[in-house]
Amino acid sequence: MFTGIVEEVGTVERIRKGRDSAVVTIHGKKVLEGTKVGDSIAVNGICLTVISLSGYGDSFSADVMHETLNRSSLAGLTGGSHVNLERAMKADGRFGGHMVAGHVDGIGRIRCIRRDDTAVWYTIQAGAEILRYVVEKGSVAIDGISLTVAKVSETDFSVSTIPHTLRETILQEKKEGDVVNLETDIIGKYVEKLLDVRSEPIRREKSKITREFLSRYEF
Repeated sequence: MFTGIVEEVGTVERIRKGRDSAVVTIHGKKVLEGTKVGDSIAVNGICLTVISLSGYGDSFSADVMHETLNRSSLAGLTGGSHVNLERAMKADGRFGGHMVAGHVDGIGRIRCIRRDDTAVWYTIQAGAEILRYVVEKGSVAIDGISLTVAKVSETDFSVSTIPHTLRETILQEKKEGDVVNLETDIIGKYVEKLLDVRSEPIRREKSKITREFLSRYEF
């Protein structure tokens, strides 16, 4: 589990591609402090498992499976690409962002970038299967960055970023038309499941949690 607060920007050293998978090696510093083989690191919002560490302690390698390549922007990385990095959260640490699983829902495309005084607005085009979980004033992870949704339409959503976020992440390098990884707030998916909005072929027991129940307790 992650918080969406990027710890540092790393650099892809190399990618060794197989038929349907790849092994990526990434140079980093802060995220490697205390890291060992088997630990999790979010790379542009995607939870990857460290399979090896360099002898100098300045890079790590991770497997990227077929499913991940198909559902994310990692397939477009090349040597020299910059990536957002975050270690899995500690139970005794501050929870600065929101609950980020590191399991992206899909990709979006930057439709518009505009400056608003010190802030920069990003409008992200996404499919209906992602936008159904994006709500105004809710949270979304863009390339692993925890951001607050400012506006939502039927085809896109917008976020307003502060200068610190731009300085500390790869968002400052993005251009209109670029692809980004998106992970919506996991709470909405659980609520939908409990309300049985989606049709299920087998229902063992009708859920006792209804819209009226949630409304009564101010959810």
